[in-house]
Amino acid sequence: MTRYLDIYRTQLKTNIMLQLQYRAAMAIWLIDTVLQPLIYLVVWTTVARASGGQLVGFSGGDFASYYIILMVVNHLTFTWIMFVFEYNVRYGQFSFALLRALHPIHTDIAENLGYKVLSLAVILPAVVIMAVAFDAKWQPQLWAVLAFLPALALAFLTRFLLEWTLAQAAFWTTRVDAVNQVFFVAQLFFSGFIAPLALLPAPLRLVANALPLRWQLAFPVDLALGRLSWQQTLQGYAMQGLWLLATFALMRLVWRQGVRRYSAVGQ
Repeated sequence: MTRYLDIYRTQLKTNIMLQLQYRAAMAIWLIDTVLQPLIYLVVWTTVARASGGQLVGFSGGDFASYYIILMVVNHLTFTWIMFVFEYNVRYGQFSFALLRALHPIHTDIAENLGYKVLSLAVILPAVVIMAVAFDAKWQPQLWAVLAFLPALALAFLTRFLLEWTLAQAAFWTTRVDAVNQVFFVAQLFFSGFIAPLALLPAPLRLVANALPLRWQLAFPVDLALGRLSWQQTLQGYAMQGLWLLATFALMRLVWRQGVRRYSAVGQ
């Protein structure tokens, strides 16, 4: 364990320095991080006002707190691996990663965390500004805030493993855009990103409950908002744990098969 902590500490420092070399690109990514939930927030608060101030139990202030917390949770759990994995495999860059004694996923996690450490300096002021501008209503119970932290960690791990697994489709095909697009469309609807899951029709809510996407985003958001009971929280933890084990097993299986295919084509 100490060995891994030292490796992550070194990787984190290195990747923070690397991210500082690409400040313009980081600024563009941060604008996108804030802009998307802001657009949905404006849309749904407008709909709530047009519906008499409430929509399925959400007032304008409730929508504000939902999308502000969603922005933070999404930022702390998102990955970009599905976009860069294909490039690394197609152009042989992945060969260098295989030469290291450490599994490549550890480097990707450290790079992801390094970016987020830096970008929080922009995200947190944006949270304050949006909360004031949209009169966010947030009065969670203390236990819900404390329970939110492990839920957030599990959401990050599950999302990272799932997207890292899907990214490995690049071992079998040089074009994974179609896979990415299908996944991200499903993520928009079934993770609670485009709208709170309470707004979805009942059949779609059942689908969302059966997929891992809800437990990676909507569950920690609802927990932070104090909209869940103890029983629902424990059920959410159980679902996160099950999906974490499933995605970890799937990642290892796909990895073994994918590396063999990558080596077989002469990389």
